Amino acid sequence: MIGYYMLAGVIFLVSTFVSRKLKSKFKHYSQVSLRNGMSGKEIAEKMLADNGITDVEVISVKGELTDHYNPANKTVNLSEVVYSQRNAAAAAVASHEVGHAVQHATAYSWLKMRSAIVPAVGISSKLSNIVIMVGLVLSATGTVFGSTVFLVGIALFAVTTAFTMITLPVEYDASNRALAWLESAKMVTSEEHAGAKDALKWAARTYLVAALGSLVTLLYFVSIYMNRR
Repeated sequence: MIGYYMLAGVIFLVSTFVSRKLKSKFKHYSQVSLRNGMSGKEIAEKMLADNGITDVEVISVKGELTDHYNPANKTVNLSEVVYSQRNAAAAAVASHEVGHAVQHATAYSWLKMRSAIVPAVGISSKLSNIVIMVGLVLSATGTVFGSTVFLVGIALFAVTTAFTMITLPVEYDASNRALAWLESAKMVTSEEHAGAKDALKWAARTYLVAALGSLVTLLYFVSIYMNRR
């Protein structure tokens, strides 16, 4: 149990560092105004049009870094700052989210896979930690039932780990699509493109840390199970 809390603490610290760095980067590139004068909303709509996508709406949502693409109702949801501002950070986020819309329109395999396991992830994310803790306590008594409960918890946690791993190619691909379009469509200058690339790089690292943290934790639980058999 102590080992688990130490591992969780390390993962938390790394995640916090990356998260703060991301916010710092976006704040910095929010000061780099776009020469073309387009807002995040206009950038998103332009990229959708250039990709022949006419059934996706760009809307504004409240919050900070709350930007996302919703495949259920086909909306590119941009935070208020990204939606209205005209800078490198807004261009990066807006085009990245449209990148997901392009993935959806082209039936990108990794996105289809991630969407398919969302229902299972919703259940496993709520139950895995509880089942694992109960299993750890019961298995410490040496009962077969406790080991079984612990194994079920590990299986549930494995589903969430799989989701974080599948998310990586989805997010990196969306960023690559965004950066390629920003350059090919001549939407940004070289300086603005560099800023957008750097901002998206740190955004991707948040997913990378989450995936690695989940994988390491999963392997830790598996090692405990194997040692107690």
